[in-house]
Amino acid sequence: MIKQLSWKVGGQQGEGIDSAGEILSTALNRKGYYLYGYRHFSSRIKGGHSNTKIRISTNPIRSISDELDILVAFDQETIDLNAYELIPNGVILADAKFNPTVPEGVSARLLAVPFTKIAEEAGMAQMKNMVAVGASIALLGVPLDSFKDVIEERFARKGQKVVDKNMEAISRGLEFVKEEAESAIPDFQLQPSDGKKRLYMIGNDAIALGALAAGARLMAAYPITPSSEIMEYLIKKLPEFGGTVVQTEDEIAAMTMVIGANYGGVRALTASAGPGLSLMTEAIGLAGMTETPAVIVNTQRGGPSTGLPTKQEQSDVLAMLYSTHGEIPKIVIAPSTAEECFYDTIQAFNLAEIYQCPVIILSDLALSLGKQTVEPLEYDRIKIDRGKLVLDDEELPQLENSELFPRYEFTEDGISRRILPGKKNGLHHVTGVEHDQTGRPSENPVNRKEMMEKRLRKLENGIQFENPVFIDAEHEEADLLIVGFCSTRGTIHEAKERLEAEGMKVNHAHIRQILPFPTDLMAEQMKKAKKVIVVENNATGQLTNLIKMHVGMAEKLVHYGKYDGNPFLPSEIYNQCKELLVHGHI
Repeated sequence: MIKQLSWKVGGQQGEGIDSAGEILSTALNRKGYYLYGYRHFSSRIKGGHSNTKIRISTNPIRSISDELDILVAFDQETIDLNAYELIPNGVILADAKFNPTVPEGVSARLLAVPFTKIAEEAGMAQMKNMVAVGASIALLGVPLDSFKDVIEERFARKGQKVVDKNMEAISRGLEFVKEEAESAIPDFQLQPSDGKKRLYMIGNDAIALGALAAGARLMAAYPITPSSEIMEYLIKKLPEFGGTVVQTEDEIAAMTMVIGANYGGVRALTASAGPGLSLMTEAIGLAGMTETPAVIVNTQRGGPSTGLPTKQEQSDVLAMLYSTHGEIPKIVIAPSTAEECFYDTIQAFNLAEIYQCPVIILSDLALSLGKQTVEPLEYDRIKIDRGKLVLDDEELPQLENSELFPRYEFTEDGISRRILPGKKNGLHHVTGVEHDQTGRPSENPVNRKEMMEKRLRKLENGIQFENPVFIDAEHEEADLLIVGFCSTRGTIHEAKERLEAEGMKVNHAHIRQILPFPTDLMAEQMKKAKKVIVVENNATGQLTNLIKMHVGMAEKLVHYGKYDGNPFLPSEIYNQCKELLVHGHI
């Protein structure tokens, strides 16, 4: 028996690839296994190669694996593209229909299984993906009854007949492999799991759930990969709590609607990707000028322009910091696990209201769409902080008829009292032009200087964000510090463990707060290391240059970028770090 393995299913988009991976992983999650899944898919509805890779383990995991144990192929292209990942004597389960062959140089056992034929005999050719699931569990040693509840939940709305046919397809796939390839089964028998119940979710679902828990009651957005799942989740859930989702005509409308809702006292958010954020930038500036809370999610993807809409990249860092014209206070945070996506989203809403400014949650495709095991969430950790929002009428000043409420009053911390529209004695102006303390337009140079300084003063002393840098640093004098952000956390951790096993002293710092930049925390960690390698999915070293700007120590810094649309593998980071440590360069 083995503690972990990696399984991949591939074929043409629209052949049930995602469904096969979802059903297998859901059943394994319910049995208590730890999982991490990543989808490779084309930017079209149907056609083009697609695959889902799932890592299954009895221990916690946070990254995809370098290697592959089992490849399920619905066409020859899947074998040709992915067989190189297979371990020696790995198994290819391929549909016999296309007469599969193993590429030269690949040491793998080919099991031709008549997926399509068995599915047709069971009632529908489309169920070949369920036959493939059955063939897979024959190798893994997972009992058939583990899938009964999953299949019933997934197909119940289509009727019991469809449920029964899908279970039959899984059963036939299992029996075929047991009868035809008994000798291959023991190699991939999974050790029993601990049986504990855990969540299994993508980062987008965790963000959406976090928004719900934070009290958000409006989402305004335009669908775009890879953020659309946030919208889809909240479309189903928000109405149950008195909220709603509005699909706007574009991202400009979405952002301005969020500003209006927050001004009215409703916690609201929008979510998009790079192209959508480009459209939002002027309105983000409006939120900064009017000191209106706003939460924006940016799920990074391959750019520029339409770029690689379904592929991994981390190239929006500087855009999130500096794209807005003029100067406003802005907060940018970057969760690195699905669990952090939940808790950080709640913090984002609190930060937006405490500091009365836009807060951007920076994710990336691998984190937003990658599915991973999450420990049960601790709902008692949820705290709601609405900052200086005046809810009690007794706190309002007694104004004369001609007076206006000092909404933008000069204060020591730069944060003024905020009031909901319609409150007695709360009348004030709101405008995107420069204004005085009551919101009246003003071009007075003295007022302008004071108002600019007031707004920027909000973030001068840092922000109340938990754990701005995740630090895994055991060494006071390290050979190397590996730095990353967003989805690379688990991959870096695995590479670090391999290097440490070879006697190298390696620390890891994962930056979770991009703006305001955690200068002191990063300086402290960088001083402990001889070299610092920054791992990021972009070509120009955006995070690397940000560190140089805020911390310095440029002579220690090395940028390691990957920008081919694929996430980092643990071996890639391990090899680059080892090269740097052994030869002093990359």
